[in-house]
Amino acid sequence: MKENGRKGIRVIIAEDEPITRMDLREMLVTAGYNVVGEASEGFDAIELCKKEKPDVVLLDIKMPLLDGLSAAKVIYEERSAQTILLLTAYSDSEFIRSATDIGVAGYMVKPIDEKSLVPNIEIAVARSREMALVKKECEYISQRLENRTVIEKAKGHLMESMQISEAEAYEYIKNLSKEKKVSMKRIAEIILT
Repeated sequence: MKENGRKGIRVIIAEDEPITRMDLREMLVTAGYNVVGEASEGFDAIELCKKEKPDVVLLDIKMPLLDGLSAAKVIYEERSAQTILLLTAYSDSEFIRSATDIGVAGYMVKPIDEKSLVPNIEIAVARSREMALVKKECEYISQRLENRTVIEKAKGHLMESMQISEAEAYEYIKNLSKEKKVSMKRIAEIILT
């Protein structure tokens, strides 16, 4: 990712320590990122992510009211941020396992400097984008398989009830779909009701 390409990357910082939050903001802005919000606790981070839909949210694990792991879980489930990176002073294996289970893209141990922050963000964003494409492709394939299954059942029903061949049953569904301007899957669902 080229440095000028970072301008399009929108970041939210969730850190309860004002000085650390300010340092992170400065590093990010200097590196060319667009900081679109800051929060000092997890609930505010969730709300900011819902509102701003950032590319990246940096979450401190230890925050008041709602910790970073809990906030990350909600943000991930709501798909309100593309990439979640956790910041922590702890490299405890329990935290790491929890972060992995939630779907966090990165885990950085404080103190954080620009030399480690920028590469971690770039790699995490690239991986998150790849995963989003894979998920989208899987959803598309799953939808096509579901459509195919319904159409196959409807073909079987037509073959039996109308005493026609498989090719004729398929043509019947296809022609009805064109005539009624409705998807073949929808025609198949109606046939099966």
